Amino acid sequence: MNLTDEQLVAGYLAGDEMALEILIKRYLRPIYSFTFRFVGDSQETEDITQEVFVKVWRNLKKFDKNKKFKTWIFTIAKNTCLDWQKKKKTLPLFFAETIRDPSPILNEPLDRILERLSPKYRMVLFLRYNDHFTFREIAESLGESIDTIKTRHRRGIAILKKLLKAK
Repeated sequence: MNLTDEQLVAGYLAGDEMALEILIKRYLRPIYSFTFRFVGDSQETEDITQEVFVKVWRNLKKFDKNKKFKTWIFTIAKNTCLDWQKKKKTLPLFFAETIRDPSPILNEPLDRILERLSPKYRMVLFLRYNDHFTFREIAESLGESIDTIKTRHRRGIAILKKLLKAK
């Protein structure tokens, strides 16, 4: 039986240690990919991803059961990345044109074209099509309004189409 994230959280809080392990396995790759988009360095990404899961473990008792776990964990990941950037006191690497996703989800030519998008568009498209987030989940995770996310999605797609035609 495939349990929902919320059922797994409830199971873990009731004492089922295996439930947390399932949640970690379910979200390890998506959180790693999301984090890599922010920092662009595999070693830093591994450290930040580990920190995200430690925060999840420590704060699972505070999880609001009226919200989606997926949104909650990606919000923790985003905030952990932002904290890392503040500590580093440098411009985030996702502004660089050389960022590459370590996962082979996208083929090489499309990946290079996506890198040419502004980070605000790239993140929305990545969350929408790679991690299958709804617009509401993206808005909650990035701390933006749903209208802003829909606009970024529409503009990102338009820019992507132009880039593909120019290819």
